[in-house]
Amino acid sequence: MKAISMLALRVSIALLVLLWGLDKIVDVEHAIRISDNFYLGLLSMESLMPVVGIAQVGVALLAMVGLFRWIVDPVILLINVGSMLSVWRSIVDPWGWVLEGTNVLFFPSLIIAAGCLVLIAFRDQETLVLDARRGRATTPETRAAADQAV
Repeated sequence: MKAISMLALRVSIALLVLLWGLDKIVDVEHAIRISDNFYLGLLSMESLMPVVGIAQVGVALLAMVGLFRWIVDPVILLINVGSMLSVWRSIVDPWGWVLEGTNVLFFPSLIIAAGCLVLIAFRDQETLVLDARRGRATTPETRAAADQAV
């Protein structure tokens, strides 16, 4: 049950990042509006948005199958923490009792970021990922230890 639960968490978080990446590729105007409204317009360039989207899709696909987790999982965490920080008002005050511009629907950003931390914390216990199937260690430290043992 733990293996399936971890896989479900991994796939669901990766699917979210995949959808965000696809949005940047197929609906650049929408992605620019999101960037303008939530990310201070940092990525609001029509030519840059599909490139970022392709990178996000690639990271999401690697995360989904569990390849290169020691690199991909922190990147997924950074993507989701960035998203969470962009809606921080909705986490601090989900119902808008004190802060303006909040939306309770953004509160799950906190849960998603926590799920990313769970994936990193329990990475060595995942079995239904390609890294585990290939016999790959999960962190640079454990990879170095494994290399020394050989």
